[in-house]
Amino acid sequence: MKVSIITVSYNSAETIEQTILSVVNQDYKNIEYIIVDGLSKDNTLEIVNNYKSQITKIVSEKDNGIYDALNKAISLATGDVIGMIHADDLYANNSIVSDIVSAFTNNEVDAVYADLNYVDRFNTSKIIRKWKSGAYKQGLFLKGWMPPHPTFFVKKSCYEKYGTFNLKLKSSADYELMLRMIHVNKISLAYLPRLVVNMRAGGQSNVSLLNRIRGNKEDHLAWELNGLKPKMFTLIRKPLSKLIQYLIR
Repeated sequence: MKVSIITVSYNSAETIEQTILSVVNQDYKNIEYIIVDGLSKDNTLEIVNNYKSQITKIVSEKDNGIYDALNKAISLATGDVIGMIHADDLYANNSIVSDIVSAFTNNEVDAVYADLNYVDRFNTSKIIRKWKSGAYKQGLFLKGWMPPHPTFFVKKSCYEKYGTFNLKLKSSADYELMLRMIHVNKISLAYLPRLVVNMRAGGQSNVSLLNRIRGNKEDHLAWELNGLKPKMFTLIRKPLSKLIQYLIR
């Protein structure tokens, strides 16, 4: 099974080397690594090019934001399975992709997801909150559930069948995509109950109260775009579930 790993970047010189190393040091060998950069103005590309012999494809050109860049990378991917690791994040150890592939082959599913830790931006060994996904049951999206997108590995055939990221959304396109694939089209899933990704805190949808409010509005739009109506407390329970993650130890 060939696995395409995608990293998109823009002015990510501070963190991208750790991201790259966490991919190129994976013990699974059949990896296609694609980096799509949005014409960074810092030395991101200089760092990327230091590892160009271990990166399959490097693209640096203007884009219309992170989801546009991800769609571009998906179109370039030739793997059976696609995973995404952002330039702020890193895989938890060197056997992550091997474990993901085993979950695919053992369960014969369309997608695999796992657990994620939010970590301090400057000290990635310091855990801020733990996102334990839990096993999926049909209807959980109505209860505010979603898997952490950086742990979501999905067959390329699902993108070809159900589409890529909807660019009408600025911060909730990953939520809408998983809602569309899992809740609406009922792709088959396997949950890998282990830590897969360490994500630096302070991402686009979490950096301010205003962004969180905007994100909640976009979550509602995600349901509308799929011709669905969430339950009264669906979009309240979604952010509340994140608050509970601070208590998990």
